[in-house]
Amino acid sequence: MHKQKGKILIVDDDAYVALSLKMYLEQHFDEVTTIHQPDKIPSELQKLDVDVVLLDMNFQQGESSGKEGMKWLKKIVELSPDTSVILMTAYGDINLAVEAIKEGASDFLIKPWQNEKLLATVNTAYKLNQEKRTVKHLRSKQKYITNLNNQYADFIGQSAEMKSLYKQIEKVATTDANVLILGSNGTGKELVAKAIHKNSHRFEEVFITVDLGAVSESLFESELFGHKKGSFTDAKEDRIGRFEAAAGGTIFLDEIGNLPLSLQAKLLTVLQNRKITRLGTNEPIDIDVRVICATNGNLRTMVREGTFREDLLYRINTVSMQLPPLKERIDDIPLLVEHFLKTYCKKYQKEGIRIPEYVITKLQSYHWPGNIRELQHAIERAVIMSDGGELQSGDFLFLSQPEDKTPTIDNYNLEGLEEWAVKNAIKKHRGNISHAARELGLSRGAMYRRIEKYGL
Repeated sequence: MHKQKGKILIVDDDAYVALSLKMYLEQHFDEVTTIHQPDKIPSELQKLDVDVVLLDMNFQQGESSGKEGMKWLKKIVELSPDTSVILMTAYGDINLAVEAIKEGASDFLIKPWQNEKLLATVNTAYKLNQEKRTVKHLRSKQKYITNLNNQYADFIGQSAEMKSLYKQIEKVATTDANVLILGSNGTGKELVAKAIHKNSHRFEEVFITVDLGAVSESLFESELFGHKKGSFTDAKEDRIGRFEAAAGGTIFLDEIGNLPLSLQAKLLTVLQNRKITRLGTNEPIDIDVRVICATNGNLRTMVREGTFREDLLYRINTVSMQLPPLKERIDDIPLLVEHFLKTYCKKYQKEGIRIPEYVITKLQSYHWPGNIRELQHAIERAVIMSDGGELQSGDFLFLSQPEDKTPTIDNYNLEGLEEWAVKNAIKKHRGNISHAARELGLSRGAMYRRIEKYGL
């Protein structure tokens, strides 16, 4: 006989009744547990993640009001709203049954029961439970889904560097290999990850992005692996994590170089075992996801310095892809300028604005430390501020100022350069952290961590 995977909890102070129910239902469900004292219900719900509760209405000798059963029904609905509850009583009070349904019971069973009626009632309650869980899962998943059909979903560029990148994407997309995308901020790492997903056999499933630089250490497990209601102070309902939401599709872990060592170990365990465990439970859940990671840092240097796990690097680095900075693909700048100009002329209702050839040549000679993102923002600003039908060099502030390409620091290691960039971005934007972070291609959380790191 095929058993269903449901978890059934029987709550009845009559040991004989509880045993009879258990013996019969064990033939049809994987896990059937009995308790005789209702005050144990909360701990059992927490421990078992129960699908259906069969709850007696009266727990005291001679009691027939059903008040205690109603009290515990409300408690179960509060603690575990997805759990289906079937109330049991020896007294066929229709008014009590109606009240119980209003309070959240899925059905009402009168003792003594017929086995066929019992099984049909429990099966219906179990299916209701599964439907509730499915709906909640889909709603949670929807929160994380990234729209792949936005206006920047397609690459722009025909330079030799981009043609080489397209070939790499085509080769790696047909596999399920873990991919590590390397490149400076603003080079389009997420765009490459989306392209890999769209060209893979998972293209009809979800693509979910996680900015690891913006996930606090205290919420890391909850965000990525999910949690059960009550597992910590703010856990007011069950919630799936990003990995579970990405089931069948692709998860993109951006800024993986910012992950603290303690969290690297937890991520490595998940990637090795392909299982996650929600906070507050002990039940591992199998996951089927494609993992793509990205960083603007040098992970091999971080391994040597002891700030990144070597075994995690090997796990995420089956295939690595290096994205060229914009200054190395200047042939693509005219195409990018044309694209962004059309986009922002339409957005700000300033049709007909053009950029002369000599201005584009100047744009090609600029070093673009912020890469494509900087070019995009420069065009947007120029369109917003323009009065005429033609953009001039003066509409791009950096073209009318002498370039200072050399950081005024003595130490040219990555940390020194990063500290210089953070300090000068804050100065440039007059203390506006959001604007400074945007120029550097960082999240606000990542920016504040660097400010604290360098004591700025």
